[in-house]
Amino acid sequence: MERAITWYEVLGVLPSAEPDKIRRKYDERTSLLRAEMIAGAPSNVLTAVDRGRNFLDTAWEILGDTASRNRYDEAAGFHRKGLAATGTFGSVSAIDPPDLGAVGDLGGDALAGLLALGGFLGAGPRRPSRVPVPDVRGLFYDVSMEVVGRLGLRVRSVQLTPRPMPVDGLVVDQMPRPPGKLRRGETLMAHVWHPPIRAGR
Repeated sequence: MERAITWYEVLGVLPSAEPDKIRRKYDERTSLLRAEMIAGAPSNVLTAVDRGRNFLDTAWEILGDTASRNRYDEAAGFHRKGLAATGTFGSVSAIDPPDLGAVGDLGGDALAGLLALGGFLGAGPRRPSRVPVPDVRGLFYDVSMEVVGRLGLRVRSVQLTPRPMPVDGLVVDQMPRPPGKLRRGETLMAHVWHPPIRAGR
């Protein structure tokens, strides 16, 4: 089984990250989605920003609290009770509906989107030649590349912002969209939005 995206990956940190680094990454990513950064953005960008905020806020709820983070790490197989996180990944799905329900509801679309990033069962040791199209809308581009690459797909980006700030972009749309399947090695097109450089900066 391929593992799902983890809440650590949503924030762009390793499971061994110190709490202050997790907080910094959360602040860094949410700062790119502030109202003044998205002012005047088209509706499809605003939809992706809302989705991205939900992902980031849930990741922070889970990883920002020591007890919640320990429960999540145990459930995801990052470490056993009493052991430090190793940064290695197991083959279990790291985002489970029971874990999400304990911390708060992402809403049907967001939850379905994250679960669509998850795994599939292969026939024995052979990996299937066709894989489910992951839903990477609302994820930062670096995270989407990780997800797409893990499935054996390629990713190509379309830059939506004429004068982008030099920061990681947010995936606003994709082609193809889920549900559906692609052959390993095929390309998923990600439409990426960056906050624009404002006049006077």
